[in-house]
Amino acid sequence: MKVYLDNSATTAVDTDVINEMLPLFSLFYGNASSFHSYGRQAKKILEDSRQKTASFIKADADEIIFTGCGTEADNIALFGALDAIGSKGRIITTKIEHHAVLHSFKRLENLGYEAVYLNADKNGVISLDELKNSITDNTLLVSIMHANNEMGAIEPIKEAAQIISEINKTRKEKIVFHMDAVQTAGKIPIDVKDLGIDLLAMSAHKFNGPKGIGALYVKSGTKISPVMFGGHHENNLRPGTENVPYIAGLAKALEVNINNIDENYKSAALLKDKLQSGILKSIPDISINGDSKTNLPYILNAGFNYIEGEALLLKLDMAGIAVSTGSACASGSSEPSHVLSAMGIDPVSAQGAIRFSFNHCNTEKEIDYVLEVLPKIVEELRKMSPLKKV
Repeated sequence: MKVYLDNSATTAVDTDVINEMLPLFSLFYGNASSFHSYGRQAKKILEDSRQKTASFIKADADEIIFTGCGTEADNIALFGALDAIGSKGRIITTKIEHHAVLHSFKRLENLGYEAVYLNADKNGVISLDELKNSITDNTLLVSIMHANNEMGAIEPIKEAAQIISEINKTRKEKIVFHMDAVQTAGKIPIDVKDLGIDLLAMSAHKFNGPKGIGALYVKSGTKISPVMFGGHHENNLRPGTENVPYIAGLAKALEVNINNIDENYKSAALLKDKLQSGILKSIPDISINGDSKTNLPYILNAGFNYIEGEALLLKLDMAGIAVSTGSACASGSSEPSHVLSAMGIDPVSAQGAIRFSFNHCNTEKEIDYVLEVLPKIVEELRKMSPLKKV
């Protein structure tokens, strides 16, 4: 049996999405910047997709910029907003961000910005008091992810935005608030105006769309400069011929998921609860990382004491079960998860952590199979482990 439980890394493209995209490769293939009928046809598809994408996050169409992926959207947001401000100062993020943000911040530090990294508690949630106390007169930008990609903690974005908004009332240069929504777009409702954010990044392949396409929300009035050059496309922020088939795929994938958002959420919650309960009943010496009651139902992060997560991953793969030890963008690293480390989990325990991530395509039968196979593999690995209890 084949079971795919690595949906936080990427998802299967929905059949309706594929059907939406296919004609755009061969029938409606014009360049959206061309003035002839082929180009006008492509332009209409592009702008219809922009309007649909905007509507799903309660934004205006002219606030949506299509990008190559979520990482690119994060980079354009961070570097573009700071370049538009035109001065160096403090920038704030969290220790549990995706590397698209963390590596950008390291680069910005090298360019002379003062970076502050907020702590996370044992459940992976930041402190609003720490955020407030970290904001100084020279603070330029704050970047906080909507939900963590390794253990699913949902961050207090609206409350953070309120803190920033109050401070902005007394400032000439407003603090820009960026949110990485790669793990939440299409999975939980997002209203950018209610949240109070200025910038938002998403990626289609996380919600059953194609790889290689993302989107950036830029709140009207937010100053942002281009960081790429070569054309007028996407409001001069993302030059290059628009990838109309993939853009249409992103919009369709959002539509399919938003139309079934409550059903998908309940389905994921059921599967997560079933797997978590089964693991706790059948395997001793494990821990559930984060607060599974308040986290996204799409992610379950479990620590298996006395064994290496990579060994467990490989054994599960041999049994036809696909999981991960954390972010796919950090694969190949022998270091413990930076997210679990920030939560205070010791390195040895963090090395034994596995992320199971769900999608509406998963079934209870698949979870039954995992619960049949997993305890045997854990027992086998523990018998060989030098870390096992004496």
